[in-house]
Amino acid sequence: MLRQFGELEQYDSPHLRISKLTDIQYQDQPYPIYAMALGSEAPDVPCLAFIGGVHGLERVGAEVVLAFMDTLVQRLSWDQSLTAGLEHLRVLFIPLVNPVGYERNTRSNGNNVDLMRNAPIDAESRAPFLLGGHRLHHRIPWYRGRKQEPMQEEARVLCDFIRQELFPAPFSLVLDCHSGFGFEDRLWFPYAYSKRPIKHLGETYALMQLLNQTYPHLNYIFEPQARHYTTHGDLWDYLYLESLDTESTFLPLTMEMGSWRWVKKNPLQLASIDGLFNPVKPHRLQRALRGHIVLMEFLIRAVRAYQNWMPDLEKSQQLRREAMELWYS
Repeated sequence: MLRQFGELEQYDSPHLRISKLTDIQYQDQPYPIYAMALGSEAPDVPCLAFIGGVHGLERVGAEVVLAFMDTLVQRLSWDQSLTAGLEHLRVLFIPLVNPVGYERNTRSNGNNVDLMRNAPIDAESRAPFLLGGHRLHHRIPWYRGRKQEPMQEEARVLCDFIRQELFPAPFSLVLDCHSGFGFEDRLWFPYAYSKRPIKHLGETYALMQLLNQTYPHLNYIFEPQARHYTTHGDLWDYLYLESLDTESTFLPLTMEMGSWRWVKKNPLQLASIDGLFNPVKPHRLQRALRGHIVLMEFLIRAVRAYQNWMPDLEKSQQLRREAMELWYS
């Protein structure tokens, strides 16, 4: 599968714009990180980014992003409604942020740093020991990297891409695809470092309402990540806080696919570390690859039409009060 990601530059589609963000050097071999774009190149259109493979071990996240990108590319050859819709939207993909971790089948990158613990931001309340990020030793999972060191190349490149492509947009949203927590699929929004509510809580609550009203039978649990645990160094916290100094609205979401249900259905997956985070049976992998299409299609429409559902100031304050009662009471 890594060969497929490594050959993304050869993807043959007149609709897809492909750029190589960097080559990660590991054991004298280059591991490229690619970004792809569909739709408008105008600076004033809303933007949606699908991100995968931040944790190399969570392979299914990268595969979901790549599969959905391929679906859109195939549809653009015949679907005029999609072509017309993308005239007013830019959709971006980084299917594999951590190619070395994907190759090594590790959560961390080639330097044994967990990229989602690598941003220069510390949890306000006590984070879980080890799990929340630490600086004890690079051989222990969830290692943050040394204090005062620059961010890892993969994390830096991702942050630069988000700043360049999404921050200038009037509205932007990210879906970062992960796996490995619980029996249910979850949509987490910032913060991970703090139990305080974010500035755009009313807007986030409005998006949740829109999803639930449009697709009432989808089984995503929408909630702040810190409701379960806090962490140091979360990249999306770091970028969201930075976005508050811009005039745009930037909403990052993390999709956490509940991998425990795959283990429950097939306990033999416990025999390998890969089985803790990914569906091993082919039919379950296929189900995962198609199971999130409705959500991802919804996000395309919601971002493109953000002006039709984004609340005004008065409505946002009302929704914020409802969100506080739901998530923070």
